[in-house]
Amino acid sequence: MPAFSQRFELALGQRKASGLNRQLSAIKDGNQARMSYNSNHWVNFSSNDYLGLAADKQLSGHFQRGIELYGNGSAASPLVTGFSPAHAELEEKLCGWLGYERAVLFSSGFSANQALLFSLLEKGDDLLQDKLNHASLIEAGILSPATMRRFHHNDAKHLGKLINAEQNTLVVTEGVFSMDGDQAPLIELDTLRSQNCWLVVDDAHGIGVLGEQGRGSCHAAGIKPDILVVTFGKAFGLCGAAILCDETTGDYLTQFARHHVYSTAIPPAQAYALTHAVDLISTQQWRRDKLLELSQYYDNQFKHCDEFVATNTPIKPLMIGDAQKTVELAQTARELGFWLTAIRPPTVAKGKARLRITLTANHSPEDISALANAITPMLTRN
Repeated sequence: MPAFSQRFELALGQRKASGLNRQLSAIKDGNQARMSYNSNHWVNFSSNDYLGLAADKQLSGHFQRGIELYGNGSAASPLVTGFSPAHAELEEKLCGWLGYERAVLFSSGFSANQALLFSLLEKGDDLLQDKLNHASLIEAGILSPATMRRFHHNDAKHLGKLINAEQNTLVVTEGVFSMDGDQAPLIELDTLRSQNCWLVVDDAHGIGVLGEQGRGSCHAAGIKPDILVVTFGKAFGLCGAAILCDETTGDYLTQFARHHVYSTAIPPAQAYALTHAVDLISTQQWRRDKLLELSQYYDNQFKHCDEFVATNTPIKPLMIGDAQKTVELAQTARELGFWLTAIRPPTVAKGKARLRITLTANHSPEDISALANAITPMLTRN
């Protein structure tokens, strides 16, 4: 057996033996609150479509209009011919909405995070990251030339001890943590900024959901980080990402961010639709009001369970602990008509497996009540 195949077979066998194997499923309507696969149907509690825009007919109309105006793909990278008036309008809309001078577009949040850390950091710089930051940030930090250290989760005091005032330092945190649904102590982190110490916030799961007009975690906390990363695959209902920053940093990224320079630009039709998504997010407050109502209803249904974790976001983890038990609970829930996702190592730490339940504006209190009736008998009551 060739060396690579032997290595792959061994790794796959170990993952299956440990109960951590993952599988793809071709799911119809996976971007909606109700979905199907073959002849089965479920209420979907695993989507990041917090505001219910992923299948919204009004947004679909804007996407279709964008195709009529600009065609299908961008056909080139941004610095060749791939940057269209639709892209320029999206950047301008994001800057006006979020209060920055520049917005640099990327095809995904993963590529934006990697581009940011690879481009900005040099040997001798310090990179301080929250221990639970997304894999894209941690991987980029490990591969960057900077010295990376991880501060205790949401622990500003520990971070303060790691900062060298004389050193060029980038502090990176998420606004809302995707697996726990908790929020960074942004006000405390903001006080640690200085001329040599910049704050970066990846607000993938906060933008659109928190703050006035959905401006996100930082706006809700009353701070403005040096660099803000927003992604379009959650509350925006589409895909892609942007780095918000000042003019100089934006120009620097345009020149040196290889993920931006050497990648085909997002389709102009998508940029056109995203511009209109900002309008929907900022003006349709009822979507955030609905999420708040559903969150309170969820808490009332599950708070008596030991596995319950209170959050102020649509991300509602049920902490099970054991990976195999978590998989079994998710499978049982699916048999009862509810699509839940078992989150296991290496996505989370060993012993921290959980069911990650997410709420969207397209759910109803009846959906949550039915879910609670189905799975709380399998949980531990306090």
